[in-house]
Amino acid sequence: MTEEEEDLISRMYKLVGDRWELIAGRIPGRTPEEIERYWLMKHGVVFANRPRDFGRR
Repeated sequence: MTEEEEDLISRMYKLVGDRWELIAGRIPGRTPEEIERYWLMKHGVVFANRPRDFGRR
């Protein structure tokens, strides 16, 4: 991903969430699957290190 694509993905994600089809529609030559895979690889560590609650209080 180019820096411009990364910036656009980040801004679009803030606006529309994980609607990968909409985000990919703004980036020529990229598929929704590519965008989602990129997002999960870049941000997956945050979710992996987040403590799990599972509704226990």
